[in-house]
Amino acid sequence: MSITEVEQQQLLIGGEWGHARSGETFERIDPFTGDVASTAAAASRDDARAAADAAAAAFGEWSAMGPSARRELLQKAAALMLERAPDIAHIVTAETGGTFGWGMFNCSLAAGMLSEAAAQTTAATGEVIPSDVPGLTAMAIRQPAGVVVGIAPWNAPIILGTRAVASPLAFGNTVVLKASEVCPRTHGEIVRAIADAGVPAGVINLLTHPGSAAPDVVDELIAHPAVRRINFTGSTRVGRLVAENAARHLKRVLLELGGKAPLIVLADADLDEAVAAAKFGAFMHQGQICMSTERIVAVDSVAGEVASRLGEKAAALRVGDPRDPETEIGPLISPESLARIGELVDDARSHGADVVTGGEADGPCYKPTVLAGVTPEMRIYHEESFGPVVGIVSVDGPEEAVRVANDTEYGLAASVFGADVPTALDLARQIESGMCHVNGATVHDEPQMPFGGVKASGFGRFGGKAAIEEFTELRWITVQEGSRHYPL
Repeated sequence: MSITEVEQQQLLIGGEWGHARSGETFERIDPFTGDVASTAAAASRDDARAAADAAAAAFGEWSAMGPSARRELLQKAAALMLERAPDIAHIVTAETGGTFGWGMFNCSLAAGMLSEAAAQTTAATGEVIPSDVPGLTAMAIRQPAGVVVGIAPWNAPIILGTRAVASPLAFGNTVVLKASEVCPRTHGEIVRAIADAGVPAGVINLLTHPGSAAPDVVDELIAHPAVRRINFTGSTRVGRLVAENAARHLKRVLLELGGKAPLIVLADADLDEAVAAAKFGAFMHQGQICMSTERIVAVDSVAGEVASRLGEKAAALRVGDPRDPETEIGPLISPESLARIGELVDDARSHGADVVTGGEADGPCYKPTVLAGVTPEMRIYHEESFGPVVGIVSVDGPEEAVRVANDTEYGLAASVFGADVPTALDLARQIESGMCHVNGATVHDEPQMPFGGVKASGFGRFGGKAAIEEFTELRWITVQEGSRHYPL
């Protein structure tokens, strides 16, 4: 069967691919063509419970497996991801509207995440801690936490779905990946690569479901006694619900949520570099990235030039069918998203913003849009747009730039452009965000880096050694040699 033909995505539970217990399915519609992109099994509470049970049953064998064996399996999965990348990229296009290049980039970075996770299998080390008790050896050791639930979104589907499971697996946990209802086949390909690499049955499990079933499926997973960690990437609204539910069961969560990334442009900045980074950060994948540049905070002396240059570059971007190799801006994920972007732009326009370029829909796409003169009275100043729209806010200097950059509930990514690096670095330290890049784009990720936000952008960190804290338990174990005196 051709990869572009509709086929049913099944569940993976305990090493067996199969239908949902109810036999029900749901469809995903191609956001550009309106055709059925995929059909998937519609999991229920019963399926969620079975998946968590399977992961719990597999935990003993997987957690006891030597790190070198886990490393080899994750490396095989990375190789399979790269080998299958062209086919996976076509699925990404059909389900999410991403261009072929975006799908290929997803596979490349995801393979890197699997490779980095493989390299980290021996990184969860402990230490011997001096004790005041004679003859006592005290150790702090890291052990796998148990069953980890990964809840992944659609926007960078292979990257974020892989990130949800790679480190947990490396450290000896078993996992259940709850796929997004928007891209069930795409997320299914991640699990298929890991399963085909040869991990034991039940080590990785997959649940797909329609959007209406999400509350029940997630509730069942969080409540399951074997589940010890939940990681969620998605909207701040849903992240709060996940955290509240997990708190009732005293389960730890890692949340990577929304963003409103600022890119500060100082008076001495290299404008060519700043505009290039802004173009990439604002419009890559139609601005549907958590780190997307949503606000350009430019000092007055350069704000006009930034608007003019960026507007010219944005207007030249090719908008259209994501299957066309020349396309740079594809469709938004849904008609609802398209309508919301239009409302935000119209609101900004009604409050005096200057539409430098764009400002209108083009079929299921929205033209890359640059808004100058954005002020706090406009919705787009505060709200995450998650679309190909960027607003320019003029400020009178560095101190005002930091204030505006921090004038948001979010705190994920940020950038500062300036020729004087010590000054730019000083501003970077003052910005309330989990990540900040001096003279670099807000959209940046590498598998070995600590990735995450603050404020309403969440808490906890994916990536490299930072993930050890999230997906292992730190235990204190002692060994007493000889007799010990007790006061009672």
